[in-house]
Amino acid sequence: MNRRVIDTVASFHFAPTATSAENLSNEKLGGTILVTGNTVIDALHETVRKIRTNADLKAELTRRFSFINPDLKTLLVTGHRRESFGDGFVSICKALARLAERSDLQIVYPVHLNPNVSGPVHELLAGAENVHLIEPQGYLDFVFLMQRADIIMTDSGGVQEEAPSMGKPVLVMRDVTERPEAVAAGTVKLVGTNAERIVQEMTRLLDDPTYYDAFARTINPYGDGKAAARIADALAGRAVTTFEPSSVTQSFF
Repeated sequence: MNRRVIDTVASFHFAPTATSAENLSNEKLGGTILVTGNTVIDALHETVRKIRTNADLKAELTRRFSFINPDLKTLLVTGHRRESFGDGFVSICKALARLAERSDLQIVYPVHLNPNVSGPVHELLAGAENVHLIEPQGYLDFVFLMQRADIIMTDSGGVQEEAPSMGKPVLVMRDVTERPEAVAAGTVKLVGTNAERIVQEMTRLLDDPTYYDAFARTINPYGDGKAAARIADALAGRAVTTFEPSSVTQSFF
């Protein structure tokens, strides 16, 4: 409701994607609509740059997560959504327990503090070999973990936006997502909470390099790290080149 009220008086609408801009246009609002990308990707680029250029910080993060075995593939997991409480999280944990039996895989899982999440996670996964259940992480630490991961499994909307910038395949533990651009770009795939489907998709990503590479795209539909500059240019009356996902390259990472 607050967003709708503000939109009616706004002079500018800065949309993260062309789809978002189209949705705004369909609302018949006044003001200029510009596709800038999402500023969350700007923050991601800045954080990755900070880790890359600060040797002491990188060494500290590496020490903090020294339990990660560089010789194993890494699956990073996050989950917290209410619709998965109960049978959903039980099914997810059963899938992870089966995947943890692989000798070439380790699972890093920052566990949400909600007992509807932490309960089944610790009951079914605590003590499992190659499963690291850790506390929820701050942003900097989590970006480092995303960098270290080979595959990410999540129900988080933000991770669906961020992970493609790093070329990480994302399996989304939901049946629907409010980030359809990522699905269309092929950087994420909806797998729901069905254990069989999760194991099937994970196994294919782990064992089929061609399938993995098809996910690990170098295009992020949500931004290229220049959204804030585009917004500043627009507010200052300077010419703005709208964000186009096809122009995104990931050499930065």
